[in-house]
Amino acid sequence: MTKSTKISIALAAVVVLTIGIFLFVSARDDDSDISAVNGPSTAANTELLVRADSNKLSNGPEATFVEFLDFECEGCLAAFPAVEELRTKYGDRVTFVVRHMPLHNNSMNAALASEAAANQGKFEPMYKRLFETVGEWGHKEDSQEEYFAGLARDLGLDMNQYSADVKDPATRARVDQSTKDGTALGVQGTPTFFLNGERLNPRTAQDLQAAFDNALDE
Repeated sequence: MTKSTKISIALAAVVVLTIGIFLFVSARDDDSDISAVNGPSTAANTELLVRADSNKLSNGPEATFVEFLDFECEGCLAAFPAVEELRTKYGDRVTFVVRHMPLHNNSMNAALASEAAANQGKFEPMYKRLFETVGEWGHKEDSQEEYFAGLARDLGLDMNQYSADVKDPATRARVDQSTKDGTALGVQGTPTFFLNGERLNPRTAQDLQAAFDNALDE
């Protein structure tokens, strides 16, 4: 077996394990079961779910999917591959929206980094890089601002603008508003999902898939 083959098998195993964690483990930021926190499906105030400055990963015309997330949350990391798969399949039909609810040591700095990247049209690549590299910066006591700046540099951002935007109170205000909206909607943990204003209660990735299929078949 070649070295490249071993690496491919190892990566595949990591993906399977990650999805498995999402399906069966209570890996949310508040250590609660996903169904217990999300509770039954409920209709939400659409004005609180999506604001004019909310970051969108796609702009599909048929449905709107909103995720309240924390880049440092293990549950969000576990859900990330499933959400990416849904984006690949439905991105041309569904608007995928990201809302912030930072609850860990460096979650706020990560959120600010993503918002600063968004100001330069690079929210999506920063979103991906934050999840892909969380093993390097997550759950550390010291500030990871410099690490996030390195990600911004790698993405080719104007670093003067990036630094100014990270420090801009308006950037922090957008993140804080997202958290306030989530709280008003009854969001108590991350990840929490809404599809067409209905809070979802997924136990598996297949449940998410079924929710999309049902929404798009209506």
